[in-house]
Amino acid sequence: MAGMSTGIGLASGLDYTTLVSQLMQIEAQPQKLLETRLSETRVDASAYRAVNTAVSAMQTAAEALTKATTWTPVKASSSSSTVTASAATGAAPGSVTFTVDRLAARHARVSAVDWAPPATETTLTVTRADGTAKPVTIAAGASVQDAAAQINRAGAGVTATVLDTGAGHRIQLTASASGADGVFSVSGGLDFKLLTQGADAQLTVGAGSEGSFPVTSSTNTFSDLLPGVTFTVAEKGATATVTAASDPSAVTAAVQALVTAVNSALTTVNGYSYNGTGSTAALRGDSALRQVASDILSAVSYAVGNRSPATAGVELTREGAIKFTPETFTKALESDPALAQALLNGTSGTGGVPGVAQRVLEVAKRATDATTGTLTRLAKSKDDQATELEKRIDDWDLRLDLRKQSLTRQFTAMESALGALQNQSSWLSSQLSALPSWSKSSSD
Repeated sequence: MAGMSTGIGLASGLDYTTLVSQLMQIEAQPQKLLETRLSETRVDASAYRAVNTAVSAMQTAAEALTKATTWTPVKASSSSSTVTASAATGAAPGSVTFTVDRLAARHARVSAVDWAPPATETTLTVTRADGTAKPVTIAAGASVQDAAAQINRAGAGVTATVLDTGAGHRIQLTASASGADGVFSVSGGLDFKLLTQGADAQLTVGAGSEGSFPVTSSTNTFSDLLPGVTFTVAEKGATATVTAASDPSAVTAAVQALVTAVNSALTTVNGYSYNGTGSTAALRGDSALRQVASDILSAVSYAVGNRSPATAGVELTREGAIKFTPETFTKALESDPALAQALLNGTSGTGGVPGVAQRVLEVAKRATDATTGTLTRLAKSKDDQATELEKRIDDWDLRLDLRKQSLTRQFTAMESALGALQNQSSWLSSQLSALPSWSKSSSD
């Protein structure tokens, strides 16, 4: 019976492998269309998420301007290079002058003699400043390294370090905590001498004046002598004035951050939705994105009460972007801080109106809310569509596989039938050729 040889029908001579492949390409056209739709849907979902990210960044910048602490920033400075100062959010303006009387010291003791492995088990007791005592057992014959390790494992509030004296080794014990709270004593079978006396850092506020007073800290860092201000001293005897003052530049920077975030969001929205001639934008002409852009521009450019945001240096350009002039804002903040704040942060109470930052914040929330946000729902819808398309494509894989098997069987059956016919033809030919020849003889 005739069959197939390397994809060629022995009876028909047809290249059935190529024929099946060509037929399957036609059969697979609906799946190819689904794959194209899937790719486009994924691009759309990614585009919505990119816009969502940009609008979320705008939301973060707007939220910063709606906080009261943003409008009362304080910056700390020091008159001395040996004193560094910083102010936390909510720090109060003020200043303090002081002299550093003493730097903080960490208590330390050292073994009186070079180490010799103890002949018997030895116990030493570390007693802290608060009176708590911790016994530490040193094994008989322990090396200096073993002894230090046993002390460190005991949790006695000290750190043991091995010192090489050249002639031998000694153990130094250093308090884990600095200052007076770290002071400790050692009793028991080993003798430890004082190396450094633990002490708190101390400074005197208004040194030499009638109202002077001391302030101590277990470290060289002092916190909240001025509310919200932290400073670190580095030199005994230094005199310094630490000042916490209003920092309008921080407010200006916050407004600049909002404008930058708004422009970034607008650029992202327009980039994905541009509908001009020849546009290949993923979401070209998308009405939801156009609405988001329109809402953002309205939030930033519309008047607050009867005053334009341009009064505070925030204005809409002809190109559809937002321009911020720091100098204009700084002047407005200096001349009328309440008005400058109202333009950005709105007014409260009866008849209060939202400012630019509050309006931008509301637009961003409507677009990016994790459950109800416009952009969130659009991205999820595209994700759901992609999932359904993936399922349909998988179904087509099975359908096409079955179709290919069917075509292959049909070609195989055809070859078998042709082979059988050829065999019959050959048999008939052989039978006919075997018949005797007949000739008509002429009679005289």
